[in-house]
Amino acid sequence: MNKIEKGKKARVSYTLTVAGDAEVIDQADETHPATFGFGQGQLIDGFEKNLLGLQAGDVFDFVIPAVQAYGPKDTYAIFDISKDTFAVEGKIDDDLLQIGNTFPMSDNDGNRHVGKIIQINDETVTMDFNHPLAGQDLHFTGKILEVFGSDK
Repeated sequence: MNKIEKGKKARVSYTLTVAGDAEVIDQADETHPATFGFGQGQLIDGFEKNLLGLQAGDVFDFVIPAVQAYGPKDTYAIFDISKDTFAVEGKIDDDLLQIGNTFPMSDNDGNRHVGKIIQINDETVTMDFNHPLAGQDLHFTGKILEVFGSDK
């Protein structure tokens, strides 16, 4: 039987929730499965390790601890930014500055990051640049639908 290993691909149906919470974060059902390549460094390590060795028809149910997923929440990735940063032609659009809104931004080295507004102050906006799933244990359930060589 064709097993998942480095260099192979697999079609997978899955449901992702935060461990202990029933709210579905991401899902790929059997009619619209996800295709993953293994050994390419594109998957969360814990996800890839749990699927290695499985074959078509196998079902899975596992939790990836936060440290093996998107890591713990980094307090240094939460900081205040001047409201002036959001000004367009000298004007700040208060409709854009709402708690929960996300913005792509660049750091001093030109790296792009997405930040989420978590607090609005008089002169500053507090933004969280952690991955949305940082600090969360991830629960995956699903089924391996097909395993094939990397040429398909």
